[in-house]
Amino acid sequence: MKIAPFAVEIWMNAHETRCVHNIAETCIDSIPFGELMALAGKDNVILEELNGLKLTYGAIEGSQRLREAIAALYQGRGPDEVLVTHGAIGANALLYETLVEPGDEIVSVVPTYQQHYSIPESYQAEVKRLQLRAEHRYLPDIAELEAMVGPQTRLIAMTNPNNPTGSVMDEAMLRQIVEIARRHDAWLICDEVYRGVETGDQPTPPSIADLYDKGIAVGSMSKAFALAGLRLGWISAPRDLLERVMIRRDYNTISVGMIDDHVAAIALEHREALMARNREIVRVNLKILDDWVAGEPRISWVRPTGGTVTLLNYDAELSSEDFCRRLLQETGVLMVPGSAFEMERTVRLGFGNGTETLKAGLAGLSRFLKGLPA
Repeated sequence: MKIAPFAVEIWMNAHETRCVHNIAETCIDSIPFGELMALAGKDNVILEELNGLKLTYGAIEGSQRLREAIAALYQGRGPDEVLVTHGAIGANALLYETLVEPGDEIVSVVPTYQQHYSIPESYQAEVKRLQLRAEHRYLPDIAELEAMVGPQTRLIAMTNPNNPTGSVMDEAMLRQIVEIARRHDAWLICDEVYRGVETGDQPTPPSIADLYDKGIAVGSMSKAFALAGLRLGWISAPRDLLERVMIRRDYNTISVGMIDDHVAAIALEHREALMARNREIVRVNLKILDDWVAGEPRISWVRPTGGTVTLLNYDAELSSEDFCRRLLQETGVLMVPGSAFEMERTVRLGFGNGTETLKAGLAGLSRFLKGLPA
């Protein structure tokens, strides 16, 4: 099996530990363990809980406690329709391994996380790409999608909120997409790792798991929940599909770590307090970014309405990779070139990180832009 290099991960692996100001990071500023336990009212008892935790493989599908906490994020799915995975990255990989066969037709909404087209392509599927455009505020053209999906379409893949643009499909648009998928009996995978971090006035849209019987929601503790170090994600899907996924999972994961499972359950049981902390970080940081973009003549954007990432268009005669390499070399500021998402003359910025990191990164970016030829 041949697979394309994972562009964004290769870039981050090469540079994220060597930069001074990382504004490429996609997660909300990671919460320290002690702060999480204090937020959950566990700071005086957590050591006792962990001391009594026998470090076996644990429940292979994820503990009942954790799966109940995850199921509470959805309206119509119970704990038996949740499978815990090694991050959302593990969830996505297992889903494509289970669902895709050579010759299948897949529709992927792009730009997106590269798993959602490169993995099915590696299984020799025909991947049709529905391109998001700035003039449509990076939202799908429903007529274009309808023309692209047909009787041979095995599944539709998308992210909501979108990575890397920060656009959010509302409930009305999601229902239109569901109707297209239902008409052709296609699976609908929605990577929802940024769900719950909306930056506009609109409410959080429903999960695809609550709108469609063949809707598959992928979630994670990493992005919106600020707990990337747990390396824990999940799939919410019909039970019969999860049983098929588990056959593949037995070959590569067995179970997630017992401590990860335990801490994730605590975090989700106190998700309202955790998410209040995380949304406040995003609110403060997005205001800083709003003001910076308004005052930076060489930058334009489509303001994100959800998640923690956005694409910036820059006014300079440089490829996005050259732009980011020079920026890093000259200022120590790390961003992701738009070429990693096949979106040239853009760069991806993450605004969920520490506020001081964001301020320093934007200051370095402004100095760099001023030094470029007009």
